[in-house]
Amino acid sequence: MSEEFGPDFVSVTDDEGNEFELEHLGTLDYSGQTYMAFVPADMDEENEDFGLILLRVIEENGEQLLADIDDEQELNQVYDQFMEQLFSEEDELGE
Repeated sequence: MSEEFGPDFVSVTDDEGNEFELEHLGTLDYSGQTYMAFVPADMDEENEDFGLILLRVIEENGEQLLADIDDEQELNQVYDQFMEQLFSEEDELGE
């Protein structure tokens, strides 16, 4: 993901109607699905122990929506793919 213009932010609303802002880290196509990785936008930058939020992109009534990944095996596989992608990008930047 290019950060030429700074990070991307999205506002999402959970099932209970709570709205919060996430910073988009990257997008991944894996096993015929599209996934997006986020961190909370209000995260303390000094604290590296953050929760990575992984969501699946779904299409409903012609509109793209973000959905939870309910299957733990799928979630773990997507997490591993994102970690591989993020660390390979860091390695490329460091060279």
